[in-house]
Amino acid sequence: MAISSGAITEMNLSMRMNPLKCETTRSSSECFAWSKNLSGFSIRIKRTSSSSSFRKAVFDVKAMKTTETNELTDYASSNGQLNLYKGKSSSAPHSSDYALREFRKVSDAERKTKIVCTIGPSTNTREMIWKLAETGMNVARLNMSHGDHASHQKTIDLVKEYNAQFEDKVIAIMLDTKGPEVRSGDVPKPIMLKDGQEFNFTIKRGVSSENTVSVNYDDFVSDVEVGDILLVDGGMMSLVVKSKTTDLVKCEVIDGGELKSRRHLNVRGKSATLPSITEKDWEDIKFGVDNKVDFYAVSFVKDAEVVHELKNYLKSCNADIHVIVKIESADSIPNLHSIITASDGAMVARGDLGAELPIEEVPLLQEEIIRRCHSMQKPVIVATNMLESMINCPTPTRAEVSDIAIAVREGADAIMLSGETAHGKFPLKAVKVMHTVALRMESSVPYSTTSPDHPTDSKSLMSSMFAYHTTTMADTLGTPIIVFTRTGSMAILLSHYQPSATIFAFTNEERVKQRLVLYRGVVPIYMQFSDDAEETFSRAIKLLKSLLNEGEHVTLVQSGAQPIWRRNSTHHIQVRKVLS
Repeated sequence: MAISSGAITEMNLSMRMNPLKCETTRSSSECFAWSKNLSGFSIRIKRTSSSSSFRKAVFDVKAMKTTETNELTDYASSNGQLNLYKGKSSSAPHSSDYALREFRKVSDAERKTKIVCTIGPSTNTREMIWKLAETGMNVARLNMSHGDHASHQKTIDLVKEYNAQFEDKVIAIMLDTKGPEVRSGDVPKPIMLKDGQEFNFTIKRGVSSENTVSVNYDDFVSDVEVGDILLVDGGMMSLVVKSKTTDLVKCEVIDGGELKSRRHLNVRGKSATLPSITEKDWEDIKFGVDNKVDFYAVSFVKDAEVVHELKNYLKSCNADIHVIVKIESADSIPNLHSIITASDGAMVARGDLGAELPIEEVPLLQEEIIRRCHSMQKPVIVATNMLESMINCPTPTRAEVSDIAIAVREGADAIMLSGETAHGKFPLKAVKVMHTVALRMESSVPYSTTSPDHPTDSKSLMSSMFAYHTTTMADTLGTPIIVFTRTGSMAILLSHYQPSATIFAFTNEERVKQRLVLYRGVVPIYMQFSDDAEETFSRAIKLLKSLLNEGEHVTLVQSGAQPIWRRNSTHHIQVRKVLS
């Protein structure tokens, strides 16, 4: 397969001009009249050295036709129908024809929201990791609260074996630190707690009886006060503190249940006075450095200092590993902006967040964290209890389906499964549910209307403008986007504007390929670049031959931190036709 280049004509384009954005008083047909019967399209913009205004634009065009119906404007291209509703309404007509059309779109589309799967006893074999990857897993999570280095090493080796088999598929590895968790001790068998009974926690090690168990935190007695509410296992059980001695906290059970070994303990409204990175965490972090994992998910981050400390350590090790902060403690909320600024991304860890803060605050915080990450162009993961019922049941609750849908609609880059895939009975079904729900939600959202941010430096402004206009062009023409990148910067910018089609990001850096897998809508592909741009384009199309059809159009973009086949002052957007 090849791609045609087409003819070139010139026109002027100012930096503030948006040729695809219409005034609200104009009809859809007027807005897109200029694009009827187009035939190949490229923009090449040069920037003057003295200002960020644009001097010249070049267009290179090949064919697209438009047709119009009463309620829906169908822009038919070689990629199939692109549906744009009048007034850009997000609600679709309620008709059986529409539903069928949407179903077909879902079955053929590429899911954009990524899926993080926790690997555990249910999934730590070669067969299961392969099946998880084929079902929809994008990131394999290693939960360092469970297992040992030997078991996690096995998982890392299997994921790397999978990645080595495919040029166009990749599974990233995320190491999730245990953090300063306060947990109950081991019990030989579950203890049934009944409402109103007295139950105790002691800082003495190895204690387990019907009314007393150990905790793993020496300052537990100092941190709690009479009247505090203790939540066990994320709130599955609760107790109120009645009194305490030098080594014992005496409680009364409010909500009973079955207490098993090593259950997580929270004090409502308080965070433990422990360092965010413990001695065990540093050992696990070194293990991650030795194995070149792609991401750290750092538990219970309270301020930006811990992120700087970890990044300095990684720099001293010459380790290219990105740091994802887990927002899960009450202390982190006042420092949210500085924490996310210091990090490479965030995870909304709703379990502990909902235990330390009132549960009604969690949905608002989720939305706020996603918004902040978007504004900083950093990936964000929504985690905890997304399909909790599927640990034991083959189908989810309808509320869980809605939970996934909300995270996708809010624009999360990734959604995460924990116990569902680590020790659940139906790990593959859980991934399948997450995949199909995310895909369906994505298909119901019209093309991106995200307004461009306004970076202060002209170089960032140029790249941001190009990402915005590339997204608008691809959405209007109904084409996938192909970007060539050494650093991943342009692919990340494009992901930020959330185009309706897939972003195929070709890179000649393996670490960049691994990193980009977390970003919404990005399919990273490793490929060596040659000095000949056209030859590299052709090889990229050949790698995508199973996903592209002859006669289909693709949008190519060259712009970003490091120029490839272009001068520093020149940026390119091209729409090309795929030829055999």
